Amino acid sequence: MKELAARLGAELIGDGAEERIIRSIAPVYRAKPHELGYILSRKNKGELDTSQAGAILCEEALRSLIPSHIPVLLTKAPHTAFALAGQILHPEAARPGPISSAGQGISPGAHVDPTARLEPGVTVEAGAVIGAHVEIGTGSYIGPAAVIGAGVKIGRDSSVAAGASVFSAYLGNGVIIHNGARIGQDGFGYAPGPRGMVKIVQIGRVIIQDHVEIGANTTIDRGTMDDTVIGEGTKIDNQVQIAHNVRIGRHCGIVAQVGIAGSTVIGDGVMIGGGTGVNGHVHIGDGTQIAAFSGVMFDLPPGQKFGGIPARPLPDFLRECAEIMGRAGNALKTRKGKK
Repeated sequence: MKELAARLGAELIGDGAEERIIRSIAPVYRAKPHELGYILSRKNKGELDTSQAGAILCEEALRSLIPSHIPVLLTKAPHTAFALAGQILHPEAARPGPISSAGQGISPGAHVDPTARLEPGVTVEAGAVIGAHVEIGTGSYIGPAAVIGAGVKIGRDSSVAAGASVFSAYLGNGVIIHNGARIGQDGFGYAPGPRGMVKIVQIGRVIIQDHVEIGANTTIDRGTMDDTVIGEGTKIDNQVQIAHNVRIGRHCGIVAQVGIAGSTVIGDGVMIGGGTGVNGHVHIGDGTQIAAFSGVMFDLPPGQKFGGIPARPLPDFLRECAEIMGRAGNALKTRKGKK
């Protein structure tokens, strides 16, 4: 455990704790002597009654809650430290990896175009298709039935999981594309014509910068003429729709079932709650936070919190919700009184 504490930058407290071996992570209430748990607040105190954890991560304010027989790893950021511990103890779970027992290398059941350039150490599983002039960097993984379209470039140590497709795109290093994601297909663009809708050709790309993670069944459309861009370190949940020409900044978090219409520009460090819809051609400033199930119809300034439909400053939205709930409660009391 001494090595683990050093890698987490945590202070290890407990008699004989340095020699203990930690093999896994677990919730505090069912953690065993070879497992690491963590607590974030006093409301988790009850979980300690049944815990046999080998150690518990916490901050100084919660240290007194930990039973004396359980070693403590003190840190100012236990949630982050626990996430890092998980990556250290379970590196295979940090990104999609080989499914077949064949392990690394190019499966005989994969199709790799002869013009494709794959650096040593690339894994391509059975059923995957690698198109013409594709370039893939060392340490990258292409899962079964994944399709990598012509001219796509994928950096090093990236993963494209089973059934995903990537077209008209450049991916950086350390990118993770989960199962069934669709990257680089045509955006939704039509012009009215005398006999109906006339398709506007989509000839832009998708640029995904380093260390972006994209969830299962998420779709990111290629640009019409300019590029759709996902900034470094941004994390996108499952079932998100990102339309053509959208530009998302660095280190953003976008939760499931968000829909972002075309040509929207999103700054750095923006957090968007699940089920939110964002109108096209909108600008969202750096560090803005948007509550779940909101509707963003207009530009939002940086560094503020918004919620509701249409999205407005969060205190205003919460106050309106309280007033509506209060009126609904009074109406229900009146109705019951009349009975």
